[in-house]
Amino acid sequence: MITPPLSRTLAAALGLSLAVVIPAHAGSLSGKVTYTGTAPKAEQLKMDADPVCKKAHASIPSESYVVAADGALKNVFIYVKEGLEGQKFSPKGEVELDQIGCQYKPHVIGAMVGQKIEIVNSDDTLHNVHPLPKENREWNLAMPFKGQKVKKSFRKPEVGIPVSCNVHSWMRSYICVVDNPYFAVSGDDGSFAIKDLPDGTYTIAAWQEELGEKTAKVTVSGDTMTSFTFE
Repeated sequence: MITPPLSRTLAAALGLSLAVVIPAHAGSLSGKVTYTGTAPKAEQLKMDADPVCKKAHASIPSESYVVAADGALKNVFIYVKEGLEGQKFSPKGEVELDQIGCQYKPHVIGAMVGQKIEIVNSDDTLHNVHPLPKENREWNLAMPFKGQKVKKSFRKPEVGIPVSCNVHSWMRSYICVVDNPYFAVSGDDGSFAIKDLPDGTYTIAAWQEELGEKTAKVTVSGDTMTSFTFE
């Protein structure tokens, strides 16, 4: 469980909850992540330090909380935490993490242990990709050229690895590494889908960079509809 320093205090002070409603249908999970209460005002990130970045965005809001008018919460990582013990899975394909407009895109990505993550620099300026894992090896990668691509991977499961840029202090993203392919990240409308999950009972976890991780049990059985809420 990874809990950012202010998450518990913030949730208690504002009476917030991280809510997920998931129907389990035909071997798939889908649902929507919502945020109840008044979302903290997004910090404005200024990019004056680099002319290339300033040209792309003079000022942009932080992505720590991206909450729609209806409470839909973006950038939540949802994954199967328990229920697949003893099974082995091999990663398929690659995951991309881009640096564009002096931001990491996507803000949150999921990958399997050993899966290749292709890191791209789409900006005409120097970036420095610097993950700070606790369970995996730390590395620090300078990417000075537009169009440059580098592939990396992680050897151990670890959810919520922060990624920063030593050149641009406002740049931040998170990599979530798990040992199975059953994960997703909530979109603009808070929705997500985990496909082809075999029937069974699982612990599903939802992780958000400021609120930490919440878990719940869900049983997948054919067309059975299962709902639950992270409070």
